[in-house]
Amino acid sequence: MRSSDTAELLFENVEVPAENLIGEEGQGFKQCMQILDGGRIAIAALSLGIAQGALDASLKYSKERKQFGKSLSEFQGIQFKLSDMATEADAARLMIYKAAWMKDKGMNINLSAAMAKLYASEIATKATNEAIQIHGGYGFIKDFPVEKLYRDVKLMTIGEGTSEVQKMVIARNILNMF
Repeated sequence: MRSSDTAELLFENVEVPAENLIGEEGQGFKQCMQILDGGRIAIAALSLGIAQGALDASLKYSKERKQFGKSLSEFQGIQFKLSDMATEADAARLMIYKAAWMKDKGMNINLSAAMAKLYASEIATKATNEAIQIHGGYGFIKDFPVEKLYRDVKLMTIGEGTSEVQKMVIARNILNMF
């Protein structure tokens, strides 16, 4: 995510002519929140890509790397890590598909987008951490893809609202259900 240019942008004393307004006057905050919900699905999808990349790299490396006369993939501890990574990536994928489907149908996605973003970004963080463990010292050198994934993943738990913000959105939604 080094190419993600993030900067402060300030508008002071700006007047927008009526013909240049996007949406209805006074509804800007509501529009921003709706756009944020869609962006959460995008961040969830990015997170899934990172998690899947960490899994793919770990599968490949664990089959190639030998220790004590066996490939790493033959050790139960590594198998458990890979199994968790695969299961969690699949669960995230389904949550993302649900949120995207709901968005396509014009449904309220506030809850589903927050859940997908929270879960996908958290499992991506976990997957990249496990990928580094599987790769050992090689996980920190640029010759292996997990180094970049590990560096990039942190933005996923921050962009479009931190994990804590997602939990607030989720709580607000589920508390209003009853």
